[in-house]
Amino acid sequence: MGGLFDEVRSAVHAVWMRRMLALAIAWGVCVVGWAAVSRIPDSYESKARVLVELRQVLPSDGGAGTAGQQQDIDRIRQTLTSAVNLEKVVRGTDLARTITKPSDLGARIAGLQRAIKLTAQQDNLFEIAVTGADPVICRQVVQKLIELFRDNKLADSRDESSQSLAFLDQQLSERQQALQAAEAKRADFQSRFLGSLPGTGSLDDRIGAAQQQLAQIESDLAAAQSSLNAVNAQMAGTPASVAGQGGVATGVSPARARLGDLQAQLSEARARGFTEAHPDVIALRQQIAGAQAAVTREPTGGGGGGSFANPLYLSLRSMQADKAATVAALSQRRAQIQGDLSALGAKLGQAPQVAAEQGQIDRDYQVLKDQYAKLLADREQLRISSQAQSQTDAVKFSIIDPPTQPRAPTSPNRPMLLTAVLVAGLGAGVAAVFLLSKLRTTFDTATRLEKASGMPVIGSIGEVVTATQAARRRRRLQQFLGGAAGLGAAYAAMLLVVMLHRGTGA
Repeated sequence: MGGLFDEVRSAVHAVWMRRMLALAIAWGVCVVGWAAVSRIPDSYESKARVLVELRQVLPSDGGAGTAGQQQDIDRIRQTLTSAVNLEKVVRGTDLARTITKPSDLGARIAGLQRAIKLTAQQDNLFEIAVTGADPVICRQVVQKLIELFRDNKLADSRDESSQSLAFLDQQLSERQQALQAAEAKRADFQSRFLGSLPGTGSLDDRIGAAQQQLAQIESDLAAAQSSLNAVNAQMAGTPASVAGQGGVATGVSPARARLGDLQAQLSEARARGFTEAHPDVIALRQQIAGAQAAVTREPTGGGGGGSFANPLYLSLRSMQADKAATVAALSQRRAQIQGDLSALGAKLGQAPQVAAEQGQIDRDYQVLKDQYAKLLADREQLRISSQAQSQTDAVKFSIIDPPTQPRAPTSPNRPMLLTAVLVAGLGAGVAAVFLLSKLRTTFDTATRLEKASGMPVIGSIGEVVTATQAARRRRRLQQFLGGAAGLGAAYAAMLLVVMLHRGTGA
């Protein structure tokens, strides 16, 4: 620690011994630096903030319309500083007066590209900032950019809508022609290969539908056959006639009993919702007509004993006929569907590529149909949106902060630069004399001489200063303090000038 203290004390002593040189160097650096700072031109900045409100005029799918508008605004923000737009800015402001030859226009545009800064803030808030040497021109440029921002959005929306409508019309015309060709191809295929076959749709669809119908009929036929077997079993255990005394035991003749049973079955069928054209209703009416004829032929009056037809047996026989008719109808339908399946299978076996060709034709037709429907819906939506945007303000611009008129320069920061020059000058003076002391080696203490020579130092003699030397040293100290005070006063004067310049504005 003692060694470090000695080194620091030695360095301070070396600098102090050459303090006038350090002060002179500091003065030179400060004068040059302050002159350079004073020559830096002032830069002014004008700002404005614009709010872009995206209002959804029509309902869209999941906010797709708003997202599209946001993309449009971002694109305009990126292209606002293009050469074409900046040329409009130059010609619409006082910058046009500074153009004397064609090359000046390119220089002004390049300068504006560096001077303009567009920042997208939150909630669709945009900040436009322009820096330059003339505060009036800066404000004019910001105002012109705001106008271009608004005009570009409206004009771009109209142009884009018209171009999109023209593109959709062209695509619809092409899809319509392709769809008509696909329909003609599909109709020709139907007439050549599938015109005589049962069902509708492709071969696979027809075969699948026929198999489903066959499975349903098989299930219905099994249920009907089971019901018929149950009726047959009941009839096997029921006598066809019963004994009676002049009809008193039965109370009614067999013909009338059968007629009443048939009429009851007809009422039940109507209650179940069967129409007059239903096969069961038609069969019951035929049976009722026969029963009425039998009643008409039946002799009046009653004899003694004898046998009469069993009403229960007659009812079971009627049910048997009904179930048998149902089984026959289902069997006929099953045979028909089986024939259809055989015809479809034969067609598929004769031309196995027909199914694949029809599937491809149907898929192509469906794809074209879906594309045409989607394009038609998109065109209608775009047309309505275009009309809504032209009649309402879908995008509304609000100037939150108008372009400011700068009064004081924003750069350079002269007080900071002046202070930096002062610090650099003092540092340069101290560093220069310190390096100079290293070039000319002196020993300010006996210890440093002992370390440098490697020999012991017996003693040291203190400096004896005469009156003349003391007076000279006092004068040099006064000169140093005066020079240092002058440097400080010059720094303070420079700061005062800068403050006055900023206070009065430009």
